[in-house]
Amino acid sequence: MTHITQTQQAIASDSFDEQSLAQAELYTHLEAQAQTVAPTLDPLTDRDRRIIATIIERTPEEIKTIWIEAGITVWVQLVDGGRLPFERNWFATRVQEVKATLPETPRERNERLSAELEAACIKFGLTHGQIDWLSFSTTLYLNHLCIGFIGYNRANQWYSRRNQLGGSRTADSVDAAIASLGVRQPVAA
Repeated sequence: MTHITQTQQAIASDSFDEQSLAQAELYTHLEAQAQTVAPTLDPLTDRDRRIIATIIERTPEEIKTIWIEAGITVWVQLVDGGRLPFERNWFATRVQEVKATLPETPRERNERLSAELEAACIKFGLTHGQIDWLSFSTTLYLNHLCIGFIGYNRANQWYSRRNQLGGSRTADSVDAAIASLGVRQPVAA
C-alpha cells in the first residue's frame, strides 16, 4: 500500500507541475496576443527623440517622454528619472529649427516613398508586389499582369523599366516613372 500511495503522490505531483507549466504557457501566450492586438504605443517617434536630444544635448536613448504642463512649460522626462523644464515657445522654435536641419532616416525615407507609391498606384489603378526595402524597388501589376518594375535610386530619383534586366528610365516623380512604362490614368466615363 505504501508503494501505491507514493506512486499516486508522484503522479499527482507530476500532474500539478504539468498543469502549472501549461497555465504559465497559456498566460504567456495571452500576454503576447494582447500585446499584438493592443500594443503599448510610444507617443514619441525615433525622429522626435532625435530632435529633442539635439535640443537638450543628450542622446535619443536617454529621452523617455515629453509633456506640456499648464500650456507654459515643456517637460522632458529622461530614462534615468530626471526631468528638464523648458519654456514652451522657446522649445517650439528650437524644434522647428532642428527639424529643418535633421536629415531623413532610411526608415522615414522608405515610409515617405511607400506613401507616394501607394497614392500613385491608386491613381493609375495598379497594384505592386512586395517592396525590397533596402533598394526600395518593386514590381507593378495591372490586372495581375506584370507591367514593369519601379524603384528609387541613390540619386534621389524614381526609375522604371519594363523588364528586370532592361534599361531604366529616371523621373522626378513616381507618376512620371509609371507613365514612362506606358501606363495612363483611367479616364472617368
